[in-house]
Amino acid sequence: MYFNTGRIHINQLSNHSRDFMGYLSSARLNHSMMIHTLLTATSVFIIAFIDACPADIDGIREPFSRFLLYENNIISGAIIPTSAAIAPVRSATTIFLIYPIGQANFSDGMPLGISCTFNFMIVFQAEYNILMHPFHMLGVARVFDGSLFSATYDAHGCFGLLIFQYASFNKSRSLHFFLAARPVLGIWFTALGISTMAFNLNCFNFNQSVLDSQCRVINTWADIINRANLSMKVMHERNANNFPLDLAAIEPHLQMDKILT
Repeated sequence: MYFNTGRIHINQLSNHSRDFMGYLSSARLNHSMMIHTLLTATSVFIIAFIDACPADIDGIREPFSRFLLYENNIISGAIIPTSAAIAPVRSATTIFLIYPIGQANFSDGMPLGISCTFNFMIVFQAEYNILMHPFHMLGVARVFDGSLFSATYDAHGCFGLLIFQYASFNKSRSLHFFLAARPVLGIWFTALGISTMAFNLNCFNFNQSVLDSQCRVINTWADIINRANLSMKVMHERNANNFPLDLAAIEPHLQMDKILT
C-alpha cells in the first residue's frame, strides 16, 4: 500500500509538471509575457535616453554624461545600445564583470550608452590591439559566416548540386542549428579574447612587426594599425609617455648604426 501511494504521488507530480510546462509553452502566456517584456524594455530605454546617472569612464572623478537633461542633443544622447541589449550572457558578463575585475577597477568597464560604448571600443583597441587577436578574428569570421549563410538560406538545399553531395542539409533542424551555432561560437571566442585581455595576457596578438634578415621592418597593415593605436592612445592619455612599439622592438646598437650612417 505504501508503494501504491508513492506511485500515485509521483503520477500527480508528473501531471502537475506536465500541466505547468504546457502552461509555460502556451501561446497565450507567450503573448502576455512578450507584452510585459516589451513595455519594460521600452520604459527603461526611454528613461535611459532622457535621464540617467553620468559615468566616470576614466576613473578620474570626471563624470561623462550624454543624456537629454544634461544639455545634449538627440544624436549624442546615451541610448542603451541594441547590441548590448540582445547580446549573449557570455559576452555581456565579459564586458561588464570579468574585464573590470581583471583590471581591478570597475571604472574600466563599459558604461551603457552609444558614446560611452564607442569610447570603450576605441580605448580598448588602443590599449590591447584587439583587432589583431586571433580570437577576435575568429569571432568576426564566424559572425560574418552566419550572416552569409542566413542570406543564402533558400539555396542550402541546392548546395549539394553546386559544391558536393554532402554540402546540402537534408533536415531543417540541422540547418537551423548550423545557422545559429556559428555566430554564437564566434561571440564566445571574442568574449574569450577579451577575457584574456582583462588579465593582460597579450601574448597571443599578432602585433609584432615583420623583419627581414637585416632587421629592417617590412611594412604591412599591422604596422598601420599599430601607429593608429599609438595615436589613439596619445589622444586618450595626453599626460602619458607612449613610446612607439616599432622603435622599442629594435636593439639600441641598431638604432645607433642607423643614426651614424
